[in-house]
Order: sequence, then C-alpha cells, then structure tokens
Amino acid sequence: MRHPNRDAPLRSDAQRNRERILEVALAELTRAADAPLSAIAKKAGVGQGTFYRNFPSREALVLEVYQYEVQQVAEAAEQLLCTRPPDRALREWMDRLARYALAKAGLADALRAATSACGTLAGLGRGPLTQAVTSLLDANERAGTIRPGVTPEDFFLAIAGLWQISSHDDWQTRADRLLDLVMDGLRAGAPGPPDARG
Repeated sequence: MRHPNRDAPLRSDAQRNRERILEVALAELTRAADAPLSAIAKKAGVGQGTFYRNFPSREALVLEVYQYEVQQVAEAAEQLLCTRPPDRALREWMDRLARYALAKAGLADALRAATSACGTLAGLGRGPLTQAVTSLLDANERAGTIRPGVTPEDFFLAIAGLWQISSHDDWQTRADRLLDLVMDGLRAGAPGPPDARG
C-alpha cells in the first residue's frame, strides 16, 4: 500500500516541471514565435509525455506563458514594497513591467496565433496588473512621494509608449528614458513625507 505522504513530493515535482516549462517557453517564444515545442521540452529537461500532459497544444502553452508572466510581474510589486521605499519600489517595478512589455512584444505573433484559435486576449492579465499598480500608487501617495490622485488608468496611459518601442531599436535605453520621464511626472507636485508637511 502506498504511503499517503508519497504524493506530496510528486505534486511539488510536477509544479516545478510546469514552472520550468513556462520559464523556458517564455524565453524561446519571445525569441521565435514558431519555436518547436520539442525544443522547449528538451531545454526544460522534461519528456514529451510530461510536456503534453501540461500543455496539450501550442495555443494552451502560449496563453499560459502570457498569464504566467503577468502573474510574475504582479507579484513583484508586493515583493518590492516589502523591501524598498515606495518610490524606489514603483520605479523598479516599472523596469519589471518594461521587461514584460518586451516579452509581450516578442510573444505577439504567438499570441495572435493562439487567440485566433481560441478566442480573445481581452482582459487577460489586466486584473493582476491593475491590483499591483494600485498597491504601488497607494503606498507612494501615503508616503507623499507622488502627486495625489494618480489612478491606475492614468499610470497605464502614461507608460503606454512602452508598447510602441521596437525591440530592434536600442530598446533598454529608450524604455529607461521613458520610465524616468514618467517617474519625474509622478513626483511633480508630491507633498513629501506626512511628518514634513506643515
């Protein structure tokens, strides 16, 4: 008879396999939308059976990679708020969001193919990113490090240019410049720390 606790390590192994596949798939699909699934499985160190048990089709893999990356970006906001002053957390999270924008640009062809097969991307990931931005903006408003009243919608409109930067240009330099400008704009009119306000 199997010991009931023997299943726990299998579940954690299965979860690690799944996450490894997603990490490799993100990198490979960002580089080339038509990356062979067999190559992704091999680089992730899993067999074809394990791969297809997790992701029965290219479309399923692409959509899950996109959602996985959104979740990673969203979770980074809370991690940064726990370890950085609010304004530094916001600026570093903007850098993380920029890397996500680049990955999304690289995944664009794969996403188009996936969504034409199984629906639409409308709203996919919007909730977690909006929650992350709300946490960051609220922390900064309480700390007095950004102007009051900035909404998540304001923020996303301000950084919309990220999605316009071609990955073939000097992407990092242009993204840094744009995000520094946005951060400067958010700081303009900031009241300062609560104890320094008269």
